[in-house]
Amino acid sequence: MPDDLPNVAADCLDVPTIDRLHATPSMHPPRILLLYGSLRERSYSRFLTLEAERLLKHFGAETRIFDPHGLPLPDGAEIDHPKVRELRDLSAWSEGQVWTSPERHGAMSGVIKAQIDWIPLSVGAIRPTQGRTLAVMQVSGGSQSFNAVNQLRVLGRWMRMVTIPNQSSVAKAYEEFDEAGRMKPSSYYDRVVDVMEELVKFTLLTRDLSPYLTDRYSERKEAAEKLATA
Repeated sequence: MPDDLPNVAADCLDVPTIDRLHATPSMHPPRILLLYGSLRERSYSRFLTLEAERLLKHFGAETRIFDPHGLPLPDGAEIDHPKVRELRDLSAWSEGQVWTSPERHGAMSGVIKAQIDWIPLSVGAIRPTQGRTLAVMQVSGGSQSFNAVNQLRVLGRWMRMVTIPNQSSVAKAYEEFDEAGRMKPSSYYDRVVDVMEELVKFTLLTRDLSPYLTDRYSERKEAAEKLATA
């Protein structure tokens, strides 16, 4: 045991090296799941999600959008409910995700929160979202705000995801989309392009290194202690 680290279990301590940050790159397109937070027919969070999907496809990603219609409230159904199973399967399939919420009463919507709540933090020894990349966006009916994206970032950290630095917040969303639901040219649109480009880059950078990047001393120590007492 190192003399200057008396509280460390030396057998479980790992020294990061640059050599271990190299991996044979996967050649398949990045797999991105997109969630949106409104059930309205004219849903600006859905419109923004569709714009994001178009950009992601242009950047070479494979995408899936989850439709939250019919998803029960958390704890309001069993985990084998078809919509719950669909959402969990898509989360497990993904290598990165996009969460887009309207801001309601200064917070994210219940629709987006319910989707995130149904995605488990752990399933046995598997953590379904750990190491996946995440981009967060929001739409607002009034002036620009960052309440929803800030809350989504907290959830992303709690789900052990790699939330990218950039984000998008679209103010007065009713002015930013045409009658067909397409986003108009603006600095807001340019930011969405930035965010999706960055998400694809971070996903390509981290997806093959995720097991190493998320390997933790505390968990190695816990596993060793359980093995010793088994």
